[in-house]
Amino acid sequence: MGDERKRFVALGSRLKGVPEVDTLGVRPNFLDYSPRERERILTADMVLFPTLNYVQFLTTSGRKIFPSLETYLYADEKIKQTTLFYMLGIPHPHTRVYYRLHHNDILKDFAFPFVAKIPRSSARGRGVYKIDSKEALDAYLELNKIAYIQEYVPHEQDLRVVLINYEPVLAYWRIPCSGNFRSNLAQGGTISFDPIPQEAVETAQNAARKCRLNDVGIDLIHSRGRWQVLEANMKYGRKGLQMQGLDLKEIIRKKLLSGELG
Repeated sequence: MGDERKRFVALGSRLKGVPEVDTLGVRPNFLDYSPRERERILTADMVLFPTLNYVQFLTTSGRKIFPSLETYLYADEKIKQTTLFYMLGIPHPHTRVYYRLHHNDILKDFAFPFVAKIPRSSARGRGVYKIDSKEALDAYLELNKIAYIQEYVPHEQDLRVVLINYEPVLAYWRIPCSGNFRSNLAQGGTISFDPIPQEAVETAQNAARKCRLNDVGIDLIHSRGRWQVLEANMKYGRKGLQMQGLDLKEIIRKKLLSGELG
């Protein structure tokens, strides 16, 4: 199939090599694309992986895109995610945000231990701390003007559900290594494919739909008799998929060609 017949354009490289998709790359200025490329972008049946550079402009101009605008807006934004979860009634561990003038209120609202996170770009378990003393809290606050504080929920494992276009394609347990409360694989955590409760998958799917996040890994934890959403990850890794022999690029390709995306 030649380029002229391709109905789909991608800017980001996630689908590079897929024959039905013309991957143009991301350029800082729209006019850096050739006149033909600009026409392709503005007339394509769908623009895939538009990236944060172009997603809002394509949405405003009425183009059909994947993933959604919200998938980009809430990526690496823990404060915004928490606000969204609470507004939409999505179960979420008790969490509060404190600006510098209100740092003294933290210990009025939370008892040790609790979790403190860097509000932005704390993926793969980096920037996530278990705070169990005043000294540890002071050290965290020294580095963070905005404090993102969350209750600590003791657990042996948490759950990740990967959803494409709101449909679960994989779910797996993440188990922390000994001595580490973080279950991220980058922090030494391991994966288990033991049976997954359907209620947990449905909770993740409901959260993704409500938040309009259609390319996401939803992390959940079971607490107080119900499943709660910890956070949404748009950079959800590939190891779990690879362990199950799943090719994410091919999954998206099939959904695209069947008309399921968007």
